[in-house]
Amino acid sequence: MPDNRLGEYLTARRGQLRPEAIGFATHGRRRVPGLRREEIATLAGLSVDYYTRLEQGRERRPSLQVVETLSRALRLDDDARLHLFRIAGLIPVASRGLDQERVAPGLLSLMDMWPDNPAIVLGRAYDVLAGNRLAHALFEGFHYGPNLLAKLFRDPAARTFYIDWSDAAANTVAGFRVLHGAAPNDPRVVEVLNTLLTRSPEFADLWSLHDARGKRLETKRLRHSQVGELTLHMNAFDVKAAPGQELVVYSATPGSESADALTLLGTLAATPRT
Repeated sequence: MPDNRLGEYLTARRGQLRPEAIGFATHGRRRVPGLRREEIATLAGLSVDYYTRLEQGRERRPSLQVVETLSRALRLDDDARLHLFRIAGLIPVASRGLDQERVAPGLLSLMDMWPDNPAIVLGRAYDVLAGNRLAHALFEGFHYGPNLLAKLFRDPAARTFYIDWSDAAANTVAGFRVLHGAAPNDPRVVEVLNTLLTRSPEFADLWSLHDARGKRLETKRLRHSQVGELTLHMNAFDVKAAPGQELVVYSATPGSESADALTLLGTLAATPRT
């Protein structure tokens, strides 16, 4: 079946817009969730026939102006807008022959200089490429390899560790959608996607929403077996020297119980086991 990522994305995003929020009348029964094709076409200043061809994959090369008007009509934020431009073919994506991912020695040294902040490096398929000592102590007992999506959806321990598991799962899938849009033919990205679609119905349901949202400043509530509950702030930074990699750093509010718990965890991690 021919790839129709653009059409699938437009259909999914259209279905998530509420007519009353856009100003369309909602009298009577609507046969489809969200907006109708003709309503999005009107908002974008396009003919219904042309918009229909976009959704059906019969038109695959919309102009810059068309994509811009569609992003406004669909009420897309910056991350979702960038994703739309990629899948419309207006921004180059990574080639298939990508190099094996390695973390720069300088970045590893920098992470080790943060004894009070868990820090990890994620690859272009959300593989956990590296972590400092406190990060390894924080993310304990996870199985199914060093991949964040596999840990979230295939390891039962994740549902205890992430207090707000549903939010964490939705945000991670939305972030992976951005990564997939940037490197749709990368073998590792394809492998992770196909594995999760096959083995996790919950992942498949979230993937079908087509949410595209990069990691940003977030608050995570975690439950650790040794130090109890923690509320941590998460910051993500693109690694400029290695496109596709992200440095993720966690911190606690100074003076909080979570800060005390992180300090205790650091002490436990630094204490040799007998």
